[in-house]
Amino acid sequence: MPLKQYGVLKGKAISKIIGQGSSPHYEVHLIDDTTDYRIAVNVKSNLAPSELLYLIIDDFQHPILERLGSLSMGFTALQSAPNRMALDFIRGNLFDPRQLRPLPHNIPGPDNDLNEKIDAYVQRAIGDERARIYAFGERWGPEKDKKDKYFGFKPGNGIHDIHMNQGNVGEFVRDDGVWQDGGLLFHFPSIEKVDIGVGAEIWPEQWVAVFLAFQSQSWHTDDLTGHTIPDIPVVTEEASGY
Repeated sequence: MPLKQYGVLKGKAISKIIGQGSSPHYEVHLIDDTTDYRIAVNVKSNLAPSELLYLIIDDFQHPILERLGSLSMGFTALQSAPNRMALDFIRGNLFDPRQLRPLPHNIPGPDNDLNEKIDAYVQRAIGDERARIYAFGERWGPEKDKKDKYFGFKPGNGIHDIHMNQGNVGEFVRDDGVWQDGGLLFHFPSIEKVDIGVGAEIWPEQWVAVFLAFQSQSWHTDDLTGHTIPDIPVVTEEASGY
């Protein structure tokens, strides 16, 4: 079955927690005008190989951006279909999958693991009052009378599955679907910085995209179900007996 509540969450980042433990997620506290949310981003797989595939595009350009910018704050449910703002890593012409690289979530040293790669842009978004984050995935909550276990706001509420959601294996096959992949987009508006005696320096508008996938997932999936299509062996004339 596909994801139950696929959509995009737009808001202002105000806090974060680095992913740690046996099933680490990078956590972001996001707010809109009235509501608190948590974005839970997988930074390690429970299946081998455990390193996630990642791609960060710091000058992301795509027709979807014009419509994203006009969205209201908060969660917007999306139809899992082309031309509906939904993401599909295989069919959506978002990026070249060959650019994805595996990266551990926790390595000694600066700016060299997945936590730190994501953290650099989240920290920047926290520090920029006008910056907005767009998280694609599956909504959960609001959880009545239940506090968020990381940031303490009530009710618990947020979005997860911020990664590819097709071509899964094992128990996760239940989440397969097309046009329902996750992703993390950052929008940083242009800035005019005025230096006395030098003049004005314009920092252009920037969209940054973070795309994640598990190494166990397949990139050859059914156009209706999102399930893995088994490799079909090529039958030669000799093997077929003709």
